[in-house]
Amino acid sequence: MALDGEPHRLDLKALTGQVVTVYGQTEVTRDLIEAAAARGMPVRFEATEVALHDLESAAPFVTFVHDGQVQRLDCDFVAGCDGFYGVSRAAIPQELRRAFERVYPFGWLGILADVPPCSHELIYSNHERGFALASMRSATRSRYYLQCGLDEQLEDWPDERIWDELAVRLGPDAHCAMTRGPSIETSIAPLRSFVSEPMRHGRLFLAGDAAHIVPPTGAKGLNLAASDVAMLSEAIAAFYASGSQAGLDDYSGRALARVWKAERFSWWFTGLTHRFPDMDPFARKMQIAELEYIFASKAAQTTVAENYVGLPLAP
Repeated sequence: MALDGEPHRLDLKALTGQVVTVYGQTEVTRDLIEAAAARGMPVRFEATEVALHDLESAAPFVTFVHDGQVQRLDCDFVAGCDGFYGVSRAAIPQELRRAFERVYPFGWLGILADVPPCSHELIYSNHERGFALASMRSATRSRYYLQCGLDEQLEDWPDERIWDELAVRLGPDAHCAMTRGPSIETSIAPLRSFVSEPMRHGRLFLAGDAAHIVPPTGAKGLNLAASDVAMLSEAIAAFYASGSQAGLDDYSGRALARVWKAERFSWWFTGLTHRFPDMDPFARKMQIAELEYIFASKAAQTTVAENYVGLPLAP
């Protein structure tokens, strides 16, 4: 972590005994598709008009259009893993679900470039000009982010300006180690915290972004999706093995208990590292004081590290 360009290292392994693995979501998707193909599991791309039916019965089904043909999939259970804008969450009657949301007044400008990372560890920087993050996809591909206004456009940020701003916000050590190069991708993404409760309706079970969104600061989005799927697959396997519905009945509450802890950390970490438009001098001093306390306290560092590497799955 860095404050106004001055780095302070948190040794995650020494503090927790665990490490963080950087696994890009595009790589995860590619690997999962290849694994499904290897197991003979069909995957339908570009399906349209997806609809869920009879979710409160013992025989739900899904209809969709693929290659111009209406198709039907009969199910025992439906796993809604179709993201924030998918149809699964909307299939739960509105009067039965409750949404909790916080939309942040800034976004992340991201740049992907085929250059070596400036550090083999991630750098989170709180700078007077705004947040910055140095990350990586591999030893030869780097991913960087800058806090930006929601009204800013990619046209306002040519590569040279992005690299110049990263050099300022990340500090002199990162600047000296930074290799610049042409972008292969740039994007601006808004940030939000979002949870929809419950995560089950009849035979429909929500997982991942269909049920919850976290700001990327805490690096918890993909991890939460994976833990949802781990809990749900365990519950479904138990049902087929013994007929027990206990895991299915417990899924929503068990998953949400973990979700809210990750939401709290991501919300807190975002507030700690970003500059808010309405931040007055007192709020800035409080932000600096909290960062300096973390840098000086092993107990505070342990709290950050435990949450960052990921809390254990609920029993």
